[in-house]
Amino acid sequence: MSDGGCLIAFTVLTGAILPAFAAKLTDTEHTRIEEPRPADVPSDAELEAAGAVIGKVEIATRNIFDESDPRESNGLFRLANDLHIRTKHATIRAQLLFASGDKYLARKLAETERVLRLLSYVYDARIVPVHYADGKVDIKVITNDVWTLSPGISFSRSGGSNDSKFNLQDTNFLGWGKTLQVSRDSTVDRTSNSIAWTDPNVLGSRWTSQVTYSDSSDGSQRSVLLAHPFYSLDAPWSTKITAISFDRTISRYNLGDVVDQFSDSQRSYELSGGVSRGLVDGWTKRWTFGMRYDRNLFSPAPITTVPAKVLPPDRTLSYPFTGFDILQDAYKKIGDENQIGRTEDLYFGTRITGEVGYSNSVFGADRDAVLLTVKALHGFELPSEQQLFLTSDFSTRIEQGHPRNLIADAAAKYYWRWREDWLLYAALSGTTTYKLDPEMQLRLGGDNGLRGYPLRFESGTSRALFTVEQRVFTDWYPFRLVRVGGAVFADYRYGTVFVYHNGAESYYAARGFRGSLRV
Repeated sequence: MSDGGCLIAFTVLTGAILPAFAAKLTDTEHTRIEEPRPADVPSDAELEAAGAVIGKVEIATRNIFDESDPRESNGLFRLANDLHIRTKHATIRAQLLFASGDKYLARKLAETERVLRLLSYVYDARIVPVHYADGKVDIKVITNDVWTLSPGISFSRSGGSNDSKFNLQDTNFLGWGKTLQVSRDSTVDRTSNSIAWTDPNVLGSRWTSQVTYSDSSDGSQRSVLLAHPFYSLDAPWSTKITAISFDRTISRYNLGDVVDQFSDSQRSYELSGGVSRGLVDGWTKRWTFGMRYDRNLFSPAPITTVPAKVLPPDRTLSYPFTGFDILQDAYKKIGDENQIGRTEDLYFGTRITGEVGYSNSVFGADRDAVLLTVKALHGFELPSEQQLFLTSDFSTRIEQGHPRNLIADAAAKYYWRWREDWLLYAALSGTTTYKLDPEMQLRLGGDNGLRGYPLRFESGTSRALFTVEQRVFTDWYPFRLVRVGGAVFADYRYGTVFVYHNGAESYYAARGFRGSLRV
């Protein structure tokens, strides 16, 4: 970006439970699931060496509030529990990566915990072997619900632009784990009325589906997805079918102002699959293949004061592709780094994915092109409570021997818990591009990390962003509902210093009463 800027953010996030120094808050403010392993149950290594198999699988879904705790046994919390539809046992069972009769593998239990914690309607999950006899291990699966019905009206102002939203969403519809969302959004780009349905386990299977419809002031969006993903490290196959129709107005910016507009009518389809041998010696290797069709037709925007003087040329890409995904099984349970009061599963392994496709008129394309994509990430656990996470991403399209729409991105995130309740966080990211497609624009502003600046403040061919936060955790947990967060930060730009104070998200999903009215 022209005339670089520096951002240093000092963030205070209150109310945490620190696993490395758990004594401080365990007795008074603990909200994670603690289910001790019975002393008479052999260790995981002993069970696996003995060839134990899984016996009974008990599922316990806990309500939002623990009414056996005097602090949560009041009329308001009991009412929330009564109104909340608890997650069905079948919903949790559909997520399990093991079943009665399977060989006991501790890593399967750990991976299932991670899968459950990724669900938006689960606050925490714990899986424990509770009884062993005659070569069989009985397993107990415990989850804790959160409030998932989220009616909300919000009004916000960021980067000099007003946004408003009405939203009615339930991410655990009737306790079956499905998501239903009805919303109306008004942003700087468009006003949209949308409805969406997501089913992560169709009829209790591993198939997933998603349907979205949006009617906007500048067009519409319709999408359908049906997939059988690689749902675990041992999943042997995957398949995916998608169809997207997206008509919208593209706005290009300079210094936060729209400089021209045009319409883009996009149609995208994909049929793909993959195979894998599962987890072997700590690594999972997956091979993918499929066919994609992506068409963009450009036309003058129907209503605009800044029409594009030259319309981009239409583009149709149609290509078979093949790719790979190699990842290491290297996760660790941590807490209170990016979310307060929640168990986090951080990745300290290596993962590399790549894909190559060939677009040709034989497949219905309007040009010959080779499409390349490569991604890589790695996590380092360093001494003295330090962690470093590196990511990189590269994609381009080769036409007539020259790259187009090249995007190279890299980022580093650093964490250091240098005191019991203090966490230093730093992040550095950079992106460079070359000959982007006309509807693409690399931006930097108040909507993507440069706090205190207008939306889409600058555009260019490269950008860099550096952030530093000092996170401070306390035991303030008002009403046992939410953790409180705030932020003070300063920007330096063009020789002027701006100092702000605002409310900051606490990175904590409220356990109850998620309706909102925000200004």
